[in-house]
Amino acid sequence: MLDKANIKTSWDLSGLLSGDNDPIIEQTKEAIANRNKAFVAKWKDRTDYLEDPAVLKEALDEFEVMESEGVTGGKVGYYFWLRRALDQEATDLKALANKMDEFGVKQANDLSFFMHRISKIAVDKQDLFLNSPELVSYKHLLESSFKDAKYLLSEEEEKILNLMMKPAYSNWVEMTEEFLSREEAVVLDEDGKETKKVFSELSSLMSNKNKQVRDSAASAFNVILQKYVDVAERELNSVLEVHKTVDDLRKITRPDFLTLLGDDIEPEVVDALLESVEKSYDISARFYELKAKFLGQEKLEYHERNVEIGDNSETIPFEKGLEIVSDSFKKLDTSFLDIFETFLKEGRIDVYPNKGKENGGFCVDVAKALPTFVLLNYTGRIQDVTTLAHEMGHAINDTLIKTKQNSLNCGTSVATAEVASTFMEDFSLMELSKEMSEETRLNLNMLKINDDISSIVRQVACYKFEQALHTAYREKGYLSKEEIGALFSKHMHAYMGDFVEQTTGCENWWVYWMHIRRFFYVYSYASGLLISKSLQNMVRQNPKDIEKVKEFLSAGTSESPRATFLKMGIDIADKSFWDKGLNEISALLDETWALAKKLNKI
Repeated sequence: MLDKANIKTSWDLSGLLSGDNDPIIEQTKEAIANRNKAFVAKWKDRTDYLEDPAVLKEALDEFEVMESEGVTGGKVGYYFWLRRALDQEATDLKALANKMDEFGVKQANDLSFFMHRISKIAVDKQDLFLNSPELVSYKHLLESSFKDAKYLLSEEEEKILNLMMKPAYSNWVEMTEEFLSREEAVVLDEDGKETKKVFSELSSLMSNKNKQVRDSAASAFNVILQKYVDVAERELNSVLEVHKTVDDLRKITRPDFLTLLGDDIEPEVVDALLESVEKSYDISARFYELKAKFLGQEKLEYHERNVEIGDNSETIPFEKGLEIVSDSFKKLDTSFLDIFETFLKEGRIDVYPNKGKENGGFCVDVAKALPTFVLLNYTGRIQDVTTLAHEMGHAINDTLIKTKQNSLNCGTSVATAEVASTFMEDFSLMELSKEMSEETRLNLNMLKINDDISSIVRQVACYKFEQALHTAYREKGYLSKEEIGALFSKHMHAYMGDFVEQTTGCENWWVYWMHIRRFFYVYSYASGLLISKSLQNMVRQNPKDIEKVKEFLSAGTSESPRATFLKMGIDIADKSFWDKGLNEISALLDETWALAKKLNKI
């Protein structure tokens, strides 16, 4: 049992700084700058580390120590980032955080030469470094750098591209986001009265159980998107052109290649994932059929896909939530519980909402020698319990990596970043459901499947839309809003099936979906969750396989995700691997259909 007397529910940042005006702030910044200058002075004009493995090891060891302490802002930059998350309204904090950001960017730019030059080691010398026993702990870092080098331009050209990305890309995307965020609309509340809402509030209103409310919000949402669709057409074509230009400069023909290269995931792995999910679109179609029956409708309108079923308003006090999560961790592995208890005792979880505090939840880790922190906004909802487990999954992942890897391998691939979080979340949800009535479990199942479909099937459909979008743009040179909308509707209908109406206006929903501007990122939601489900199934069949899971969670970036799994006897480029995760969702859907019939809900 947890020792509740020693639990802290607010962040204790005293291990970083004593406060916003700690006298060591300037000393620490000066020490970081001097350390980095010394590194630059020692290595920038040398070439011997690019020729001799022993000398490269010396340089990497020095760089590794710097990285472990936070190579750009150290504990000062970390402290002010965390403080800003707790109080976003404090302008003095924002100013201090911005100053630290500027300081960090300068440090990063000064040091950028190091890895760039390592990546440019001559091809005929690369095996000498990769096969060196002295460099074994840096082997995958070097492998990745050498892969990247094939597509890198000169140092000066890379700097020019970096400088141009803001006016050529970021400003366009931010413009669309900003225009949408300014919009307000008059909608109907549950009493039928008119009320004014900002754009960001409309999404949640479209999930309201009151049909009048959600239909009114959807109508207002579509009007706003129609207002900006011409602007978004120009914006999207511009960023598509930027992406094509960068690909052309780097001599790349596959539009998603650079994303996957940066994520350390092979294209054949993602292709297998896409094929597996696309062939399982019937899962989402069957789910939306079930939801339509729950709502007493022949079909769902496009905006009704996320309407909650039943009453999920049960309140779970934080103490009870702690018990549920700690029990699930303990059953999986006592080391997970030990890590959880450490976070609670050391004040590394900020639990409750406060004025100015950042919304939602997250887990943040910036350097091996600095502590990991978790932020929550716990109000007692069922989702708050699963969020606690989810974010602690990230924290456990980070902790296990730190115990096994050097600081240059302390990270996770984007493709697997959500594995630990969803793994812990789902086992905690299973623990939570044991105490529920059948009706509550039915409602929870519907909520869970809805989330799974949104994170897996919908994101794969979005990825397929992105692929079609980039292909069409490169063939035609410009796409009209009608052409973009037609491609979007085609891929959304493919995964939703015949029980979701492609309502007038939904062809413009690409306008606000900012993920498609972060090119080909969305596959990572699907890959992380499906890998998690496959591992869950493995552990349920044989609890001793939790050791394999811990091995995976400890690997960091010391090898590619595929290589890590191959050591476990699993090939994630094999479509059958992804099928196993999808079968988990299909089985839960079958169970939910049966439960709905048993309780006479459909």
